[in-house]
Amino acid sequence: MRSLLKSAAGLTCLFALATAGCSAGSGATSDAAPSAPAPSDASPSGSASPSTSYAPYVSATDASGTDSTASPGAYNLAFVIADGNDCTPRWNGVDAIGDAAVKARIAALRKSDATVRVSFGGASGKELAESCDTASALAKAYGEALDAAGSTQADFDVEGGTLADSASVALRSEAIALLQRERTGLEVSYTLPVMPSGLDADSLALLESANDKGVQVSTVNIMTMNYGETYDGDMGDYAITSAKAAHTQLKKVFGLSDANAWRGMALTSMIGVNDVAGETFSLADAAQVRAFAEEQDIAWVSMWSSFRDQQCEAGDSGNDDAATNCSGVKQSSGAFAKAFAG
Repeated sequence: MRSLLKSAAGLTCLFALATAGCSAGSGATSDAAPSAPAPSDASPSGSASPSTSYAPYVSATDASGTDSTASPGAYNLAFVIADGNDCTPRWNGVDAIGDAAVKARIAALRKSDATVRVSFGGASGKELAESCDTASALAKAYGEALDAAGSTQADFDVEGGTLADSASVALRSEAIALLQRERTGLEVSYTLPVMPSGLDADSLALLESANDKGVQVSTVNIMTMNYGETYDGDMGDYAITSAKAAHTQLKKVFGLSDANAWRGMALTSMIGVNDVAGETFSLADAAQVRAFAEEQDIAWVSMWSSFRDQQCEAGDSGNDDAATNCSGVKQSSGAFAKAFAG
């Protein structure tokens, strides 16, 4: 997903929170997939209420009036990347991890009892796995960011050239496994690009790497957006088609049942105008994705991003940009959040 640089083990222990016999020590306030009593090939039925959480991506440094709309269960704090070419973690590569203003912002987000998930990576800047020389140094950098945010949830948004860099993929897997051994309550999600045909070879290789290194994966969050100029149809349909294709792949990679593969998935859409010409994700699409997520008992749904969940001001193109701070479609403020929250 776009950066915020505006101005300045074995299979049975993977998907630890979606399969039986493993525990990542999560608290009751988490929006990650909870432990199931036993893997099953049958989808759950007769559940009392949907458990799909709403967890938007928010700026770690700048508050938006739509951040808390629809009472999110968690916030994805975007993004922690490297400080230039060294192994120092910074918010958007600029702000210090321990910045007092960021800490105050995180405290404000938590007032509603929501959790915060630190998202590492994104589409811009340099991911820490490309800058740190050893797994121990990389684990330390990740840990510093988690401690600064007071978080036990880590999201790794890997895309673009970084996703194809096998050396950084292997180093990241080793570092995350090390970090989880040190922090038994750490929940890990991967955020990966997807197409209607599913995850590509690089994304599958990343998950296999995590598998090989013994990373306990809570959730695979697929980015249902930016498919390409030939995909100019219904974005809600594309999101569901992508989810179904990825579901089949996750079952194979992690050895999961149908139900647990759904429960180990999250969906993130780019609201409104996407980065690819011809792709516009509407409020109707958001409602469609929410209904599908509830039907399949998907762990959480998200959007890029809370600060874009507002209509661009007419005649103010110098300050409003659908790629960064508004959606580019007609809407009321916070309307996408309400649709995703259900």
